[in-house]
Amino acid sequence: MSFINKLHAAWAANDSLLCVGLDPDIERLPEQFRTAPDGIYQFCTAIVDATADLACAFKPQIAYFAALGAEGQLERICAYIKDKYPHIPLILDSKRGDIGATAKQYAREAYDRYGADAVTVSPYMGSDSVEPYMEWTDRGVIVLCRTSNPGGSDLQFLEVDGKPLYQHVAKLVADKWNHNGQCALVVGATFPEEIAQVRALVGDMPLLIPGIGAQGGDIEATVRAGRTAAGTGMMINSSRAILYAKPADGEDFAQAARRVADETRKAINAYR
Repeated sequence: MSFINKLHAAWAANDSLLCVGLDPDIERLPEQFRTAPDGIYQFCTAIVDATADLACAFKPQIAYFAALGAEGQLERICAYIKDKYPHIPLILDSKRGDIGATAKQYAREAYDRYGADAVTVSPYMGSDSVEPYMEWTDRGVIVLCRTSNPGGSDLQFLEVDGKPLYQHVAKLVADKWNHNGQCALVVGATFPEEIAQVRALVGDMPLLIPGIGAQGGDIEATVRAGRTAAGTGMMINSSRAILYAKPADGEDFAQAARRVADETRKAINAYR
């Protein structure tokens, strides 16, 4: 099943637009996982099990694993998700951006090594930095467009022919790069006005939207700006707020994560 078809099925099956990010910060993990040889694997798979029926996608961020030399654990986590929850899209958040043969190796890393259904990429080096990913015709290519960080405006708001650069990126992806029908865009929840403008430019193309939870994006404004006519069209990501949720009385870390994920999904659905 292609990335887009799997995403549509997950939206419906779990009644969810929530993407659960997997960003394991060793300093914030529960004590029992900090020194265990496979502690990151144990922690992340427990989060996956606790939230799998609430999520439309899982999104491991590769830097958190690579910094700890834990790529092997990431491989095992990805294999676990693919085996136990094959109906839920797996997005590798790596934001790669290089050309030619190098880009093809990054694509092999994402799609073959980790088995990702989709990968995040940077458009800064143009079409030949994205085209190698398109060789996997059923896999998703999620292009950075209007990011949630404050410094994104340094470049993304530069005017080109009277329009900000991020809008040119949105149109380029929608009109020229999406020939497999598997593209999506990253648009941050911290800028709901820009979400609405991107939605108007790209129709029903899916948007990966970081920035709620720890980054403070407004859920109501995000959903109203980014939803499609069908009330879908978004993968609204939350990572730290779910992973490191403070347990209430009687909860363990996984139960706390599930509670916050469920609260977030319900808050999103209230405005669909």
